[in-house]
Amino acid sequence: MTKQNWTSVYEAYANKIIDPNIVPGAIIALAKDGEQIYEHAFGYSDVERQQEITLDTVFGIGSITKSFSCIAIMQLQEAGKLSVTDPVITYLPQFRFADEAASKLIAIHHFMSNSSGIPPLASLFGTLRRSIEEDPDHAHFLPPFDKKSIQELPYIDTYDDLLAYLAATDLSLLGEAGTQFSYSNDAFGLLGAIIEKASGMPYEDYVKSHILEPAGMTNTVFSIADLPENASISTLYTKRMTDGKPELFASPHWWDAPAQRAAGFLKSTARDMLRYAEIFRTGGCVGDVRILSAESVAQMMTPHIGINSFINYGYGLFITPAPHHHGGSLVEHSGGIKGVSAQMHILPEAGITGVVLINADGALPVRGLLAAALNALQERPVDTPEFPYPDYAPDSATMAEYIGDYSSAEGSRVTVRLASETLTISIKSGEIESSLPLVPVGPDQFIAELGPGMINSVIFYRDENSQVSRILFGFRQLAKADSRS
Repeated sequence: MTKQNWTSVYEAYANKIIDPNIVPGAIIALAKDGEQIYEHAFGYSDVERQQEITLDTVFGIGSITKSFSCIAIMQLQEAGKLSVTDPVITYLPQFRFADEAASKLIAIHHFMSNSSGIPPLASLFGTLRRSIEEDPDHAHFLPPFDKKSIQELPYIDTYDDLLAYLAATDLSLLGEAGTQFSYSNDAFGLLGAIIEKASGMPYEDYVKSHILEPAGMTNTVFSIADLPENASISTLYTKRMTDGKPELFASPHWWDAPAQRAAGFLKSTARDMLRYAEIFRTGGCVGDVRILSAESVAQMMTPHIGINSFINYGYGLFITPAPHHHGGSLVEHSGGIKGVSAQMHILPEAGITGVVLINADGALPVRGLLAAALNALQERPVDTPEFPYPDYAPDSATMAEYIGDYSSAEGSRVTVRLASETLTISIKSGEIESSLPLVPVGPDQFIAELGPGMINSVIFYRDENSQVSRILFGFRQLAKADSRS
């Protein structure tokens, strides 16, 4: 298929799945063997002004920042300043919670692989509290981001504040360190503190001087104020309730959380992100500049803990080993916060890298846009699923065991129901509730299709008595209401 053919097929499909009420503006960019082969913009970086999007328009990248933090840790390991097997308390002696003995067994490795066992906590909102309160649009935010909910938490402005919050929290680990996957912004936030302690530099300065500048990422920053004066910056869009329905609106105040910048607060461009993705395609280099050793890159891309039957987590990266992704492997991460939806894919064997950046939160097509482009490029039907989920038929008695309400302190709330032998999951966000069918793919494993190309892995966990006690949704473990101690 010629480039003109595959791009026209892709763009026709993309225009069908993009709803301007969800995606005000987006850019996709692809590269093959380090050479950019495609870029396309949808919508505008500022809808009201009809401001065009280019490869150099700045968007947030959210949690893709986590891989930058892991690169910094690996660089420090190469320099002999730490080891990923070191206990966290070696660098952060204040790190503790109710079970002090268990906290001492958590290593840097567990932070980097989201396998520390720390459950989702409300601390994210404490780290964001000042930023949200300064946001002129805070009155429109839905729980748990509304001002009333935020005011119930302490200000968590520094690493010491975050450590003190964890120490005062009566939390129980999800399991022994290294045995349970659950996404933890707290763990990645504290990687920033470890980087500071080991390097003797502020986290942001270390990332700038050791990753961004050597990689030539000239428009990638933690603070918009650090961009060149003539930089093109996307306007942020989020949702408010209007007549009982969510409505997209421009809300240009960028959120920040100094105690968790290492978890998700970089801003970048499609051009810069293609340069960044080269680190994982080449085994550590951007052009002629080596950022990380090939051995360290391989360690980052190693599946350290399983999530479902084929998706794993490495260090700051989701890893699907070959041959599960169309015969090859997939290295990826997404990102999302207010005004931000982002996705990065690397297909190492094919030499392909790609990124999609959107200037709105909750933009479900973000992954589907990139997956469809890769399908078209590799001459597959544009809507081919990324992963081959097996057919599976659980018995009715087992299905009934999943019914219940699940939640976490981080604010996630879901309800699982069973009707006419169909299991559904309802996601609650303030006044908004949406329901999705769950498709069984294995024992205690399901998938929920959020939108085109957007599959969410749903896993039920059982306690020592084989009773369903938790659910994995949104890559976080949520506790069942009648199973909490």
